[in-house]
Amino acid sequence: MKYQTLLARSFSKHEQKKLGYWALLACLFIALSFFINFKPFMGPLSVLNLRLSTGEDEKLHIFYDDTDSSLQIAKETINSTSIVNDTGSSHEEAEIMSSALTVNDTDSSHGESEIRNMKTNDSSNPPQFVNEKDISMVNNTNSSLPEATDANAGTKNSTVEPPLCTFMGRSDFCEIKGDIRIDGSSYNVFIVSSEIDILAAKNTSWCIRPYARKGDQAAMGAVREWTGNHFHSFADIIVPLFFTSRPYNGDVQFLITNGLTAWISKFKTLMKALSRYQPISIDYRQDIHCYDSMTVGLIRRTSKELSIDPSNSPYSMKDFRKFLRSSYSLKRAMAIKIRNGSRKRPRLVIISRKRSRAFTNVGEIVSMAKRLGFRVVVAEPDADVSGFAKIINSCDVMMGVHGAGLTNMVFLPEKAVLVQVIPIGGTEWLSKTYFEEPAKDMNIRYLDYKIRVEESTLIHQYPADHVVLRDPSEIWKQGWSAVQSIYLSKQNVTLDVNRFRPTLVKALELLHQ
Repeated sequence: MKYQTLLARSFSKHEQKKLGYWALLACLFIALSFFINFKPFMGPLSVLNLRLSTGEDEKLHIFYDDTDSSLQIAKETINSTSIVNDTGSSHEEAEIMSSALTVNDTDSSHGESEIRNMKTNDSSNPPQFVNEKDISMVNNTNSSLPEATDANAGTKNSTVEPPLCTFMGRSDFCEIKGDIRIDGSSYNVFIVSSEIDILAAKNTSWCIRPYARKGDQAAMGAVREWTGNHFHSFADIIVPLFFTSRPYNGDVQFLITNGLTAWISKFKTLMKALSRYQPISIDYRQDIHCYDSMTVGLIRRTSKELSIDPSNSPYSMKDFRKFLRSSYSLKRAMAIKIRNGSRKRPRLVIISRKRSRAFTNVGEIVSMAKRLGFRVVVAEPDADVSGFAKIINSCDVMMGVHGAGLTNMVFLPEKAVLVQVIPIGGTEWLSKTYFEEPAKDMNIRYLDYKIRVEESTLIHQYPADHVVLRDPSEIWKQGWSAVQSIYLSKQNVTLDVNRFRPTLVKALELLHQ
């Protein structure tokens, strides 16, 4: 009452009423300020921006910036693949590509278009290894995500984890979780979050190379050509792809940008075995694809070629080869074991090509092998991987020149024998690294045969005292291009069958064990 008396003395009744109005307006203004500052942000913030560029920079850049609230991934001049897993994303069911991306062994051109792999993984079932990948994966088994204008969109994922990037000797990868929207037409990926989350984000950036042979400068300079090679298709893409996507048991989807149609066609059987969803070519689609998580990069945990290290993973090459047998309906898991008095004859397949590193006297080799007791098949690899896999799987011994189709040993039954013919040119370390060591990891017995200069067709192209024949180490000093053009591209082999005979005899002995 005393307060009212003092107020009445200081202000007239009209002034008191006016002061009340201003106080009410001030309260409303304060309430409105709180509402504006703390309400969820409903717009499509570009927290993550995924771009594909045809520039000369061979890196994948990821920027997390609290200044413009954006996280960018710019992939430039690199082959990569996108795997996305989704059983209930909001976009329409994607059309499958009519012809798959097939890369030829030597015919693929060196262009600027790239393959991008993305995998989507359910946030309730995160990948077992969250800090090693070299492809993009997305996995989502939820019902369709709310639109950006939905009132719950900003609060659904109240905390958005920034991408986790790992840098390894052979591969880089990043894993991103949140309410992810992928706009393939603009190569953008958006994470919808609250405004508070964005403002609290740290100013961090990553730069990765999304190819599982990033340390090899020759490979990084011609990624499309290398992935067109059968060996690199398996070593750099298929084996890492298996390792990365297998934990999701098919609940993974592949998004493809700038895809090589021939490569996808060549390996479509394996892609279907790894994902129960149709791959999506997102280059020219206008719809938005929604996922809970995405991984950029493929996991490659070992520096060994054509190998999976079982000591730090739930898988091994035995699991990978079992996957191949299941995918291609290969019947034989184990090679023949010859017993004394048995009439069974082991099958020998001779990989003979019409181009480089071919055998020039296949007929003599076949005759000698038959006299030893082999049933002989002569075959040349082609784009029909399934058909050729069945031929290889039906055999107990496979022989060929280094790098001339020997990657198909992945289809051999266990305890089969691989015979690698090593040409001249100082390629012994390549032969050991690319085929001898991987063969042992696959439980395949290994033999090799080093030819003499007289067995190389290079003797018809160079004088006997030429440095090419006399000292290959001098050619190696000129670089890989010189070695490849001479010893791998121009050289064929004329086997001395009498000198080679003991090698096949040893193969027979191994099949008795």
